[in-house]
This record gives sequence, structure tokens and C-alpha cells, in this order.
Amino acid sequence: MKLLVTGYKGQLGYDVVNEAEKRGIEAVGVDIDEMDITDAEQVDQVITAGHYDAVVHCAAWTAVDKAEDMIDVVRKVNAQGTQNIVDVCRKLDIPVMYFSTDYVFDGQGTRPWKEYDERHPLNVYGQTKYEGELAVEAYPKHFIIRISWVFGKNGNNFIKTMLRLGKDHDELNVVNDQIGMVTYTYDLARLVVDMIQTDAYGTYHATNSGDFISWYDFACEIFRQAGMDVKVNPVDSSQFPTKATRPKNSRMNQTELDDHGFKRLPDWHDALARYLKELND
Repeated sequence: MKLLVTGYKGQLGYDVVNEAEKRGIEAVGVDIDEMDITDAEQVDQVITAGHYDAVVHCAAWTAVDKAEDMIDVVRKVNAQGTQNIVDVCRKLDIPVMYFSTDYVFDGQGTRPWKEYDERHPLNVYGQTKYEGELAVEAYPKHFIIRISWVFGKNGNNFIKTMLRLGKDHDELNVVNDQIGMVTYTYDLARLVVDMIQTDAYGTYHATNSGDFISWYDFACEIFRQAGMDVKVNPVDSSQFPTKATRPKNSRMNQTELDDHGFKRLPDWHDALARYLKELND
């Protein structure tokens, strides 16, 4: 099997390529320098010439607040870029895997979102990822995997931010009214490689396991496991106004994974412990 993985320089793309190669699967990682997903002709040339068996599409615009002022640019990446990839996959009759987000939902209530619930995004980022989902859904050989609160070795994330701030502050305020779950890209990559080798097409939610948490809960556990003496104060989201509205409810149901025989990702406490060890190695 030969995979094309977009967004190779990001947290997830990097781990997917590594996981595939560990299993003896050829995986070619590309980023904007090798294939600009907004250039339909280039996308066609790269994917067609590579004779790939599937495309794992990790590339995306993910700067949520910045997206509010750059809707045309963000749509060109998240929606049109995805459409370009889908068009070539359809032409070649190969599967495409697309990564989406809890931000496609409106964040209301407390019930975990089911995989096929109605989608009503709250911000530009969520809207453009939703439009990307629509492009992918129109092609039968597709996988959509929704994730949230992502962390991995490459790039910036909440854990790295907390560790950096914790070195200079004895006390931090962290929001406690946004509830969801984290996703460790190393764990997700293992599921991705399992799934892309099947024809179990459809929409899945894949985050780490365990009870749902707030960012405050997560910060407390980060400092506990890191052995850092930092006091964390729970505060309302109104204390940290942002340009883009964040969903309060990011809980996601994962029954589609169970129904198709895929193993859920490990507990988030365990994922955090392994990640902190990875950062220190």
C-alpha cells in the first residue's frame, strides 16, 4: 500500500507518516512546498503521478481566531483545497480520509455529539471545515474523522503552552466551562493506519478515552504529571474573550468506532504521561 499524507509538517501528518512506515507501508508526506492543495492542477499532477492507493488529508488552516478576518483564504484551504483532493481521488477511484473538528457543531447543551448530528458551526474555522466535510461526503469512498483539542510532537499546543507559562508563573487562570476531550496524534495515527486499510467508510469521532474534561482539568493534570507547583484557578470563558466563538460543549460520542470494530484511543491520562515523556526524551 502507498499513501499520500498532506500536512506532513503538522502534528498529525508527521505522526501518520511515521506510523505507516513502522508498519512497512509506504507513506509520502507533502506540505505546501510539495503540493499546494489550493492549486487544483498541481493536486491532480502530484496525486496522479504518485500512483497512490489512498490520500490521508491532514492539511488545514487551523488558526481559529485569525480565520475570522481571513474567511476567503481559509475557505480556499479548508473547503476548496479539500474539494481539489476529492476530485482527484474520485477520478482515480481511491479513498480519501479527511480530518474535521468538534467545531462543526454549535456547542450547545451537554449531550455528546453523535457522528451524524446536524452541524451548525459557530465560527469561520468551523464553517470551512464543515464545507470540507460536505465535499468529502459527496464521494462514497471517504472517511471523516472528527477530533478535538489536539496535541502532538510537532507544532504548538495547549500542553506546551502550559509548560512554558508554568516556568514563569506560580499561578494561572484557565477556563473551566468548555468541556470536551483531548486527542494525542500518536494514538490517532495508529487508528488512522488501521482504518485506511479497510473499506469501513463513514464518519467517526476519535479522541482519547476517559471522562470528559475542561481545559482547567487538563491544566491541573499537566502540572501534576510534570511535577510543577503551579496553582490553577478555574475561570469563566468571559475572562478570556476571543475573536472566534468557542463551543462550550465539545463532547463527542464514539459509537461508530465501536460499531465498526475499531479500538478506541487510550485514556487521556495515559496519553498525557507518554507525551510528557516524549517531550523530555
